[in-house]
Amino acid sequence: MKQYEDHIQMEFSLNGERVTTRFDVDETLLHVVRNRIGLKGQKGGCLNGDCGACTMLIDGVPVKSCLMLAIDAEGKEVTTIEGLKDTPVQKAFVAKQGFQCGYCTSGFVMNTHALLQAHPDADEETIQNWLSANLCRCTGYEGIEEAVKMAQKNL
Repeated sequence: MKQYEDHIQMEFSLNGERVTTRFDVDETLLHVVRNRIGLKGQKGGCLNGDCGACTMLIDGVPVKSCLMLAIDAEGKEVTTIEGLKDTPVQKAFVAKQGFQCGYCTSGFVMNTHALLQAHPDADEETIQNWLSANLCRCTGYEGIEEAVKMAQKNL
C-alpha cells in the first residue's frame, strides 16, 4: 500500500485477479468496488449493515461491504457476485426465481454461497439463520429458500 497526500493506492485480490486502485482513506469497500473499479453487482441499500444487498465475501466469509473500509481489504481475497458467475447457487436462484425486483439478489446469492461452503449439509434452522442476515423488501423469501435448497442438492 502506498499513501499519498490525499489518497491511498492499494493492490488486492478481487474475484481471483490482482487489482490496483486509488481511493480516499475513508471510502468503504462497497464504494471502491462499485465506483472506482466499476463492478456494479453489489448494491448499497441501507448503507448501515441491515439489508445485506452489499454482501461480499472476504476470504470466503460474508461481509457487509457498506460497513468495511476498503483499506481493510489489503491482503484479502474479495469476491463479488461477478466472481460467482455460473455457480450452482446462481443457477438455482434463476431456476427457482429466487428474486422479485432483484435488488437484494446479489447479497442473498453471496450469503448462500458462503453458507453452502461452510455447511454443505445445513439443516433448516441453519439456513434460516444465515438467510436472516439479508432482507428482501419484496418478501420473495419462498423462492429464495427454494433456491438455497436446490443449490444445496446440486453441490
